Amino acid sequence: MRSSIEDLTTQARIRDAAILRFGRDGFAATSVRAIAAEAGVSAGLVIHHFTSKDALRAACDSYVVSEFLGRKDELRGGDTAAAIARWLADVDANRPLIDYLARMLTAENSAADDLFDSLVAGTKSMLDENVASGVMREPIDPEITALYLTLYGVVPLVMQRQLARRLGVDGLSAESLRRSTLPILDLYTHGLYTDDRFLVAAEMAIGRTPGPRSDKGENDPNQDPDPPIAGDISDSYSTHH
Repeated sequence: MRSSIEDLTTQARIRDAAILRFGRDGFAATSVRAIAAEAGVSAGLVIHHFTSKDALRAACDSYVVSEFLGRKDELRGGDTAAAIARWLADVDANRPLIDYLARMLTAENSAADDLFDSLVAGTKSMLDENVASGVMREPIDPEITALYLTLYGVVPLVMQRQLARRLGVDGLSAESLRRSTLPILDLYTHGLYTDDRFLVAAEMAIGRTPGPRSDKGENDPNQDPDPPIAGDISDSYSTHH
């Protein structure tokens, strides 16, 4: 048992060291030896636990996704205000995870795609659970909603410079999150528009079957009327003759 616990502790130390170095220097620029030095172990022990650098990255991806999406469980049956306060206070402690996501998501490779897909899948699962529990309403298209929720979630991570510049703060910090939390939750809770006119108009426009156009505009009051169908012609003939 002691050996197993020690193995788990060593694995966690290597994983955390890899998250730190990958996030700071990038995957390609970080060697197994550098991770081993950061973790205080030998390069051979890194390979012993994770078999390869790529496998270590996959383990880091899985851990980071679970850390970010798993915290939703803190809201269930507990003090929601206290949970939010902890999230705001933990931004500095979570800096390596934030830097890791920001760096790895912007890489142009399949590993970045897999990481993003994992975030979308986790968001979709969270959305389904909250709809089932009555916390959220059923969206029109859950897949698209999960995709855009994920995009909204990662934008502050990959655009920290612009976020900090506009808010006049030093990076993604507790201060910037504190200022952003209420406006974002207000938008998610109450929406933006005061009625559904744009939604209804979009539904009509998207659902409308395109047909032949005349030289007049669609809303022109002098638009040519639709030609009568065969049944209308015969009915009209019978009525007047």
